[in-house]
Amino acid sequence: MDQPIHRRAALALALAAASAPVLAQSRKPAPASATAANWPTRPLRILVGFPGGSTPDLVARTIAEPLSKALGQPVVVDNRPGAGGNIAADAVVRATDDHTIGVMINGNMTIAKLLNPATPFDPLKDLAPVSLIGTAPLLLTAPANAPGHNAQEFFVAARNAGNKWSYGTPGVGTVGHIGMELIKTRTNIDPVHVPYPGNPQVINAMIAGQVHLALLPPGLAAPQIRAGKLRAIGVTSPGRSPLVPEYPSLDEGGVTRGLQLEIWTAAAAPASMPKPIVAKLSSLIAEIARMPDVRQKLFQQGWQVAGTSSEGLANRIKADTALLGGVIQMRGIKAE
Repeated sequence: MDQPIHRRAALALALAAASAPVLAQSRKPAPASATAANWPTRPLRILVGFPGGSTPDLVARTIAEPLSKALGQPVVVDNRPGAGGNIAADAVVRATDDHTIGVMINGNMTIAKLLNPATPFDPLKDLAPVSLIGTAPLLLTAPANAPGHNAQEFFVAARNAGNKWSYGTPGVGTVGHIGMELIKTRTNIDPVHVPYPGNPQVINAMIAGQVHLALLPPGLAAPQIRAGKLRAIGVTSPGRSPLVPEYPSLDEGGVTRGLQLEIWTAAAAPASMPKPIVAKLSSLIAEIARMPDVRQKLFQQGWQVAGTSSEGLANRIKADTALLGGVIQMRGIKAE
């Protein structure tokens, strides 16, 4: 789900930032009463930093139709893939029309600047949290013939193997990468990082026995596990996940304590968007995400529905920035 941020893409973003107009924070805001009562006055754009058919794209399109009905205006999903979603995030930051928001992933809203100082926006300052839409833990996965009969025995084998083992991820700076480094610090294992273009390649490498473990989205890993091609070691949540209730958590397996590592998708607006509009969007999107038919669609896409307030998302951003940012600094992780 996450994608690495490449140097070339980051440089392009930085150059674009240098020539872009001044951010909309300098604008004089419209009166709150008028803004809340009259908005929206034209179609709403949802920018997505990944291609059509990607997880964030599916989430955006799932909420677009009911949001359009609630607003009485068309809602258009605009895909702008690149730089791990940060090209679209930067476009959201710079939008000045009060009719542009984004559906983003963890990295865009938390650690983008920590991973690469050349990122031309600061998610903590330049984005207004709207609503946390869906969350999902990761599933620590190994080849079907991995050693040990349970999680504890598997981790004993991993510690004994030291750096002779390797783990796969969809790239440097992804949650799969940072999350595995977090697990390494908490369990004293030391597998070597092997980045791949995406999670499908990671899965193929694990099936072929080329890597020994990986953190994967449950929706991708579970079918391979059920088919007997891979093995589930544990879920990165304090308890079992409703998404894959048949698999124990790493905490339950006695390997970690209090581990909560999740991928998530959320709606965000430019920091310049008037607060009454942000509040209106937050209430609507949170309500839409909890609608039974929408909830079912999101669950089928691999998400446990959150549907939080803007304050709830802001708190999650702070917590994840601290957790993942601490690993980035401790391990000296830099984006490619």
